[in-house]
Amino acid sequence: MSPKDRTLHDLHRAVTHANLPLLQTPMSLAVTKLLRGRVQSNAVKRKPTTLSGVMITGGGYQGKTETACECLATFEEDWLALHRYLNPQAIPGTRDLHVPVAYVQTPVTAKPKSLCKAILHFYDAEVNSRMDLPDLIRQVALSLHEHGTKALLLDDITRLRMHRADDQDTLDLIRAFMSMNVTLVLVGVDIPGSGLLREGRHDPRTGQVVFPPSRHKVVHGEEATQTERRFDLVELDRFRYDTNAQIMAWTDHLAGVEGQLRLFKARPGMLTSGSMPEYFYERTGGVVGLLERLIEDGCQEAIDSGAECLTESLLDGIAITLAPADGRDLGAGEIPDIPEPKEPKKSSNRARPRNTVLDDQGPAAGTGS
Repeated sequence: MSPKDRTLHDLHRAVTHANLPLLQTPMSLAVTKLLRGRVQSNAVKRKPTTLSGVMITGGGYQGKTETACECLATFEEDWLALHRYLNPQAIPGTRDLHVPVAYVQTPVTAKPKSLCKAILHFYDAEVNSRMDLPDLIRQVALSLHEHGTKALLLDDITRLRMHRADDQDTLDLIRAFMSMNVTLVLVGVDIPGSGLLREGRHDPRTGQVVFPPSRHKVVHGEEATQTERRFDLVELDRFRYDTNAQIMAWTDHLAGVEGQLRLFKARPGMLTSGSMPEYFYERTGGVVGLLERLIEDGCQEAIDSGAECLTESLLDGIAITLAPADGRDLGAGEIPDIPEPKEPKKSSNRARPRNTVLDDQGPAAGTGS
């Protein structure tokens, strides 16, 4: 293989490692089951009613957004295929403007107007600077209806701070969106501890969180047909490592990741044999986003160094660093705490040389082999 061909081949492998597929976990399966069932059920309802929504909570980097988007993307494909990629309720000439699922990220400093504008921006709708809040709400309702939207996902919902009046008004407006014949999906970090459920009460009969009616008049100025808004609250937790079943689930997940790696010297059990499962858990705390970052960076180092295999000694030199450069809000808990490196254990046979790469951040992590 020529140097040029090898460079292109390595680049292709690097792209593969940097785009690992989304793997289902026992936690994400529970979220997917609830979310897909709720959206499908609501999508075929014809009577005027306030549709129940879904809240997805969990820690940062635990795959909440990816799981929700993957589930809703599958629903969207099925819904489009069912209607031959046309909106059956649209007026002639606009039937191809069919958007069953809308994704919007909650503004960091949200206000009712800024949230409406963020939703309209998703549809590339024109927004007049002179439009007041009622006009913006009507435009949002019109966009949702004209595009046949069945699910509206509002990500990073816990950016709302309930001690601010604007944020309280924004949450009230979000509840009003449930009257627009759309399933509302709210995704955020530690929703129960954020204050968003302060006005809600738990309904023991249904297991749902029930909210009081919104103060806003929505859907073309008409009052909502229901006086309560209901949400199913589901948590996407991190992996645990306390019981045999939890350890097996973690190891199975590592085996799934291992099957996607393209390293020349990769061996069976590279991520799952020996002390590797425990090592990965100590480095990531069972958070799938941290695990993905560690393996991605480790694969890049393995390619660059020619090692072509992931080992504890190689991964000891990889620091997991996260920064809010990608738009994540540190104050909202969207960036998780990274486990501190542990003191290296001495091997009973031959001591491994101490790794000095992380000297400025503390002693190296991992165990000797």
